[in-house]
Amino acid sequence: MGIKAFFKKAFSDMKASTKAQHEVDKANLAAAKAEAKVNWEEAKMSPSQRQAKMQAKREAQIAEANERRAAAEARISATKKK
Repeated sequence: MGIKAFFKKAFSDMKASTKAQHEVDKANLAAAKAEAKVNWEEAKMSPSQRQAKMQAKREAQIAEANERRAAAEARISATKKK
């Protein structure tokens, strides 16, 4: 492989890497914009809406904890039967 081919391949690889990194940067920027918009919309919520949202979040956490507890109890009973 000659020096010309080496540099041609090297610059081609750098170009491909740059394009891929640009796509990652665009996706990260879009995600940051969306998160900022959500934060802004949540900040504008009325206190009653905020309270309802927090209650729904707590209920989801309680349900998840109950599922984990049930799974743990099932594992305990399965090991005791052995």
